[in-house]
Amino acid sequence: MGRIAGVTATETRERLLRAAAEAFAQRGYDGTRVADIAAAAGVSNGALYAHFDSKAELLVAALRAHGPQLLAKLFAADPDRPITELLAVVGRGLPRRRDAHGYLIVEALVAARRDEDVARPMRDYVGERTGWLAGLVRAAQNDGELDGELSPDALSHFCLLLAMGSALVTPDLHPVDDEEWAALLARVVAALAPAGTTAQTSVSAGTTAQRRAPR
Repeated sequence: MGRIAGVTATETRERLLRAAAEAFAQRGYDGTRVADIAAAAGVSNGALYAHFDSKAELLVAALRAHGPQLLAKLFAADPDRPITELLAVVGRGLPRRRDAHGYLIVEALVAARRDEDVARPMRDYVGERTGWLAGLVRAAQNDGELDGELSPDALSHFCLLLAMGSALVTPDLHPVDDEEWAALLARVVAALAPAGTTAQTSVSAGTTAQRRAPR
């Protein structure tokens, strides 16, 4: 049950997640029916429910699979790259327009405010994201990139607010100059550096380095 002929259960699940991500991003949570997702994936409603218990569970699963993941991908590609540099690279791209899947987070957040069935898995999702970010912050503090007195939880919350807020304030609502935005981020990175260091961010090359300030 839940399989397409000649297709594994994992492949069927992936089809459903892709179809759900596209449907939710285009038509919103309330405007999307489970039947629409099943039809787009080429399966029956019963097959869909063999993989997901509800539309709410499917929404958050689609967000995990196809939502914004740039920081995670950058970190996986180069885990030795300074965390401050990774955050700066992601931060510079926040004001730019996203693809359709980037709006999944908007639909999930809005639905979570109205529907407790969505809110419950979204709390888990947001907790996982902030927990992972807090872990990166602690690693950067241990390496001397970030001020050790900063709260990892507070800083990860701040980063999450910027990322999720940027999905709402798109360029068509309020554009911002790339160089001006990058200069602001450089100031923020400098403010997060440990006492007695200077954080320098290269806007053109997209790199961040730190050096001990002259005594």
